[in-house]
Amino acid sequence: MLMQRRRHATAVDEAAVAPTSDRAPASAGVVDAALLETMSRHASETGREAAEVRGAIADAHAGVAAQAAAMQSLAAQVREVTQAQAAIGEAAGAGREAVARAGDAVRAVGGEVGAVVETLREVGTAAGQITQIALQTRLVAFNASVEAKRAGDAGRGFGVVADAVKDLAAQVESSSKRIMGTIAELDARIATLAREIRARDGAAEDAGAVHRALDEVAAAVDRIGGAARDSAGVCGALDRRMGSLETDMHGCSARLDAVLGRTETFLQASEQMIEALAASGHRSTDTPYIEAAQRAAAQIAAQLERALAERRVGRDELFDEDYRPVPGTDPQQHMTRFVALAEDLFPAVQEPVLQMSDKVVFCIAVDRNGYIPCHNRQYNHAQRAGDAAWNQRHARGRRIFDDRTGLASARNRRPFLLQTYRRDMGGGQFVVMKEVAVPITVGGRHWGGLRLAFRF
Repeated sequence: MLMQRRRHATAVDEAAVAPTSDRAPASAGVVDAALLETMSRHASETGREAAEVRGAIADAHAGVAAQAAAMQSLAAQVREVTQAQAAIGEAAGAGREAVARAGDAVRAVGGEVGAVVETLREVGTAAGQITQIALQTRLVAFNASVEAKRAGDAGRGFGVVADAVKDLAAQVESSSKRIMGTIAELDARIATLAREIRARDGAAEDAGAVHRALDEVAAAVDRIGGAARDSAGVCGALDRRMGSLETDMHGCSARLDAVLGRTETFLQASEQMIEALAASGHRSTDTPYIEAAQRAAAQIAAQLERALAERRVGRDELFDEDYRPVPGTDPQQHMTRFVALAEDLFPAVQEPVLQMSDKVVFCIAVDRNGYIPCHNRQYNHAQRAGDAAWNQRHARGRRIFDDRTGLASARNRRPFLLQTYRRDMGGGQFVVMKEVAVPITVGGRHWGGLRLAFRF
């Protein structure tokens, strides 16, 4: 990630080291002071307007990019819905076939039920015959019992047999009647079932309840299939329309990129004009801030030189680029081996600069990669867990700011670099500011820069 940041900053770094003399007149001695003041004011106003326009276009570009990403995601979801609707259509077709098979099965069952009814009736007839036979057997056994009694002792054994036959006949008759009752009940129930599952022979009202229910299920499945087909058609048209919109958005994004590049040219031109006027010796409203930044940068450099000489820090530690992420921070914070030294030394230089004017927003020393080891006290609070918005505003230390302005300031090696940009204050509020950056050199090596930002 850091290597990508450094590669991304190459163009900015090269622009930062371009000599000012190539862009400024050698002397302003022959130019009227009033004219210089007018030029300075117009250059400042142009820079402000360019920064406003650039910020607005950048916002529009970000909005279009976000909409394009959302559109792409939505298009993917629409395609998923289309696939789901196709699957529903296939399932509906399979369901319709299943209902048809169920109807056939019910009709087959209906035929079997009819056969069962006939068999039960045959069983009922046989039970009735058994009852008649049992009744006749009881009569015969009764008569035999009477005759046995008349025969006295000689017919006693026969009488016992006759009584046993009579009792058995009574039991058979009772069982037969129960069978006939059960069969009658079964016959009634099966007849009802047969009517319910009777296949349609004529009008719909003649069909059995089971077939009517199956017809309703089939109609519902058909409606689902039809709705799925209609939905798939709508989703297909929507997908095509969204594809067209996505193409348009990409084209709009490309055009915004081009316009953004043009506004960058205007912004750089105004900044270069302001720098040229300042380098010519003309004192403008920016001069006090430039001088303050140069003094602060010299003081920071002297502090670091002294820390090296006193061996409070090693050279490798001071130029440490091993940015170690601090776990659980949002926005992400990092630690380096020179943070403790910076927190001890830098506030004594940074804080007094804030008092020079109520227009000063911040004054900070950053390393050459835009890392802020120690911000101004009002922005250097410890982070609050789970409150990224508060952290963004109040816990800006130990973070890497490698945006256009931040990286250009960090890598500037000219006597000073003056930039104009629009700063996001949160909650949709923006303020256009200027920033002067002065390089900090320690032991002949570029360490970073002093950034002093102030309002118009």
